[in-house]
Amino acid sequence: MSGWVRIAGLGPGDDALVTPEVSAALAEATDVVGYIPYVARVAERPGLTLHSSDNRVELNRAAQALDLAAEGRRVVVVSSGDPGVFAMASAMFEAVENGPATWRGLDIAVLPGITAMLAAAARAGAPLGHDFCAINLSDNLKPWSLIEKRLQLAIAGDFAVALYNPRSKSRPEGFEKTLELLRDGCEPERLILFARAVSTPEEALRIVPLAEAAPEMADMRTVVIIGSSRTRLLEMNSKPMLYTPRFTPE
Repeated sequence: MSGWVRIAGLGPGDDALVTPEVSAALAEATDVVGYIPYVARVAERPGLTLHSSDNRVELNRAAQALDLAAEGRRVVVVSSGDPGVFAMASAMFEAVENGPATWRGLDIAVLPGITAMLAAAARAGAPLGHDFCAINLSDNLKPWSLIEKRLQLAIAGDFAVALYNPRSKSRPEGFEKTLELLRDGCEPERLILFARAVSTPEEALRIVPLAEAAPEMADMRTVVIIGSSRTRLLEMNSKPMLYTPRFTPE
């Protein structure tokens, strides 16, 4: 088959953070497939067809991309951040596993991108400088009981934790429960970064102790990074920097 699929990450928002590898794939593509706001970030040009779809049809989107590639098209499936982090790469391979055998003969590759988590951490300093984990607070694809268990284990393990999709209008209670869990298991001084719309004109960073954290500080454009017990705020001449030391005493 002459067609191919590239599953690409567009980074957190600024075009300067799109990798050259992703830019090259987009320049060769005949088709771009993805969630509406992500496809809107791709410039139109002759010979390129843009296929936008809603956020909750990931498997249908994957099947569309694979069918196009099977017809000989050069398809880029776009996600924000990195496509392998709570994004389209997993859905693509799930579709291949459960789809026609011909899809397994396609040329498919994942092109990494800069995640919102890493962009937010870099803006603030280095809060993910030691062991950390990432948890998606959306319960659309998994039950809240599993999210709660993972949060409790991350707190018990003293990980720094990056939280994706913390608080939507339809489920504001999830982040409220998260703060309650944190207050049960962490000291009031535990540092929390609220990083909204990093690398866009709407970027806003806020670092507060757990005792001052409130649910309304987060929305769906916010990545929340919870420091470990050793994360600290370093006063600098320009601005304070949040970081987690790599050395951990026994």
